[in-house]
Amino acid sequence: MSQPALTTPVASTSSAPVLAEVVRSGFVEGRHRGSVVLLAADGTVEWAIGDVLSPVFPRSANKPMQAAGMLRAGLDLSGERLALAAASHSGEPFHRDLVRAMLDEHGLTPEHLQCPPALPLDQEEQEVCLAAGGRRDRVAMNCSGKHAAMLAAAALRDWPLDSYLDPDHPLQRVIRTVVEEAAGEPVAAVGVDGCGAPLMAISLTGLARAFRSFVVAAPGTPERRVADAMRAHPEYVAGTRRHDTWLMRDIPGVLSKVGAEAVQALALPDGRSLALKVEDGGVRALGPVLARALRLMGVTAPVVNRIGRTPVLGGGEEVGEVRAVF
Repeated sequence: MSQPALTTPVASTSSAPVLAEVVRSGFVEGRHRGSVVLLAADGTVEWAIGDVLSPVFPRSANKPMQAAGMLRAGLDLSGERLALAAASHSGEPFHRDLVRAMLDEHGLTPEHLQCPPALPLDQEEQEVCLAAGGRRDRVAMNCSGKHAAMLAAAALRDWPLDSYLDPDHPLQRVIRTVVEEAAGEPVAAVGVDGCGAPLMAISLTGLARAFRSFVVAAPGTPERRVADAMRAHPEYVAGTRRHDTWLMRDIPGVLSKVGAEAVQALALPDGRSLALKVEDGGVRALGPVLARALRLMGVTAPVVNRIGRTPVLGGGEEVGEVRAVF
C-alpha cells in the first residue's frame, strides 16, 4: 500500500473513516472506524485522518501526566516505582510486590487503595492466580501502582486520603494543571475512569502534544523524569507480554502508553508523536492501526510487524487477519 499524502486535519462532521478491516476466509466481516494524528518533531500536525480535534477520554494514556502531577506535588519517586506510578500493569508477581512495597514505604496498606478489586490483567497471570485459589484484589488491579503513588503523594502533603479520587482534591487539581499544560488545551470534560480516578478529556491532537512534551522536556523536570523512568523500565509500565513494553524495549527512546477503549499515544525521541483512537473501542484493531501509523512515521523496526499482526482464527487455525486500510 502506498503512503497517503500528508494533509492538515479537519474536524469530521460525518462518520469516522474506516481504519481497519476484519478479514475471515477472504471475506470482510467487520470494520473498525477511528481517528489518528501524527505530529512532526516541531509539534505541528503532519498528517491526520478522522476527527482529531474533538475531545476524547484518553483513559490510561493520561497516566504519564498523572504521574508527573504527583512529582509536582512533591512525591519523590524514580526508577521502577515511578514507572509503576504511570502503569497499566499486567498483575505479574513483580508488579504486585512493588505495589505492596510502595504502600508500606509510605505507611499505607492495600486497604487504603480505592481502585476496584480485580484479577491480573494478563490472561496467563489470571490462569495462574485462579489455579492457585487466588481471588480478585485491589493490588492486582492494573491501576494499583498509580493509586499507591496518589496515596503516597497525598500522605506526604498531609492531604486527605479518603477523598484522593475526588476531582477537587488538591492532588487532582495539580494533575489537571499538568494535563492542560502538556496538551496545550483546556480539559473539556471530567469523568470517572474504570479504576475510579478522575478522567480528563482532551483531543487526540492534545494527547499527541502531551507525549511530545514529555520526551523533549528538560532533564530533571517532572515530565522528563516520568518519560525516562517509563522508557528505562517498560516492563513495569505494562508487562512481559504487552506491546507498550515491546515498543519501549526495542525502539530506543520511544515513549508509549495504551489506554482502554483502544486509545494509544506514542512519542519518538526526536519529538515526533502520535495519538489514535478506534471509535468502537475494539482493541483487536489497535495493533494493526498503530503499526500502520508507525510506518507512516518511517519506523521500520521488527517490533512494528510484531504488534501489527492480529490473526483471525477459525477452528483454532489462522484463516484471516485484522488489517489496517488507511
